[in-house]
Amino acid sequence: MTEEERGERIAKWLSRSGIASRRDAEQIIAQGRVKLNGQPVTHPATFVRKHDLVQLDNAPVAEPERTRMWRYHKPDGLMTTHKDPEGRKTVFESLPEGMPRVISIGRLDLNSEGLLLLTNDGELARRLELPSNGWIRRYRVRVFGVVDEARLAQLAEGSVFEGVKYGPIDAQLDSKKGDNAWLTVSLREGKNREVRKVMMGLNLHVSRLIRTNYGPFQLGTLLRGELEEVQSRIIRDQLPAAPTAKPATRKSRTGN
Repeated sequence: MTEEERGERIAKWLSRSGIASRRDAEQIIAQGRVKLNGQPVTHPATFVRKHDLVQLDNAPVAEPERTRMWRYHKPDGLMTTHKDPEGRKTVFESLPEGMPRVISIGRLDLNSEGLLLLTNDGELARRLELPSNGWIRRYRVRVFGVVDEARLAQLAEGSVFEGVKYGPIDAQLDSKKGDNAWLTVSLREGKNREVRKVMMGLNLHVSRLIRTNYGPFQLGTLLRGELEEVQSRIIRDQLPAAPTAKPATRKSRTGN
């Protein structure tokens, strides 16, 4: 049987449709939320063939497009999740009409802002989040407190705060005025709330956190709430394994 005749594993198919990463798609399947041609899917190794009907929570899922990616300037006050149990507004509710279903590559917490990459390919999102790809995430960080530059320099050797081990972090003092200072912080690992927790370990309170870079992609001149599709040529150059399709669209505003 050829690959076309056999089809594609449904967990991978769902991830390419922008539903979730393959790992999360497997969990969705285990929860009994997915149907194939009207029948519940019970195993992530189930195969989907062309023209099969896939449903999530009884709603049809569109067939995967080729890989697309967007740069988004996330404002603070938005959750990076598709649905917040506390009813707070999310990034995905703020996107322009006509956007395909997308997921984020990594996250920014409620009070963080700056560059957030979005893609319609869940498998790609998972791959680009892994520390093993070596991509640097860079932030502009405003802190309140007394900055000890010697302790900042020591972060480059790795650190441990409250029993959690963090990889090397490059932290540079850019400017200070009174008890407020701006830092540039670069890291490759990206644990949950890593910058805030490490700064807290240095007795510094983060009052503003702006991501400016994620690997080769930059926030650049995007305004708050602005969205711009990454050109297919750039995706091919930076992500040679990713198939691409439509040309990039111009910048659009999300209303934030």
